[in-house]
Amino acid sequence: MIDFDRGAPVAGDLDVAWHAGSPSAKHDTADEIQSHHYSEHTVIMRQNKAVHYEAPFMFLLFGNDRAVLIDTGATPKERFFPLRATVDAHIDRWLERHPRPDYGLLVAHTHGHGDHKAADGQFTDRPNTVVVGTDLDEVVEFYGFTDWPDTSRTLDLGGRRLEVIPGPGHHPSATVFYDPHTGLLLTGDTLYPGRLYVDDWQDFGTTFTKLREFCANHPVTHVLGCHIEMSRTPSEDYPIRTVYQPEEPPLQLSVSDVNDVCEAIEAIGDSPGIHRYDRFIIHRGH
Repeated sequence: MIDFDRGAPVAGDLDVAWHAGSPSAKHDTADEIQSHHYSEHTVIMRQNKAVHYEAPFMFLLFGNDRAVLIDTGATPKERFFPLRATVDAHIDRWLERHPRPDYGLLVAHTHGHGDHKAADGQFTDRPNTVVVGTDLDEVVEFYGFTDWPDTSRTLDLGGRRLEVIPGPGHHPSATVFYDPHTGLLLTGDTLYPGRLYVDDWQDFGTTFTKLREFCANHPVTHVLGCHIEMSRTPSEDYPIRTVYQPEEPPLQLSVSDVNDVCEAIEAIGDSPGIHRYDRFIIHRGH
């Protein structure tokens, strides 16, 4: 059995050049999915912009009893987006090093927008696999929330216990995942280097107040969202549907960015509009 508590949070590797598309999506020869091992038990994947301009990130975390795939990307058909084959290959390689019978897979989501759940259907007939729904009732029932969105719940992968933190604001059933083994805070579309679209302003503010408090009391190594939309020029983003972003910043943000969003929320108050900051942009509606 692997002891996921020993030495936590363990060091990880984010020295990776994420494929940022091509001037011609038609002639992009990169793989449909780029994979990077953050650590022995943690894989970060990104969908190629030539397949879908959103180019969302997905996360595969291994525990002793099962792995969890967080988000399934923006394209349903395996012919164009072979997510299941990619995930199965990662699991097979992990099981070669850590053999065990009846290893399971849980397919979870940061929220229910289409670019984060499109390939769910690739996993519906996979053995030993559970696909969590994305409606609020389904999320509440699966994780056992009785006081949504006040407190978090634990997701046990077999010795690797994640905290599932309610994070509505961008989407009603949004969740943030915290992994004590790596110290990674996986924030979906709640926070990433890009455009933070707000569905409910009150919930958005409450979520960030909660995340600021959480980060003050837990060792967070990196904040990882699911997109990169900013350029390396502070406060400048790439236009929607861009398929080539040669001047992308890194994916990872930090606790200071969580605090910066909290300060931005306070400063924006009741003012609608597009509010630009160096590393993110808040779209605050009426």
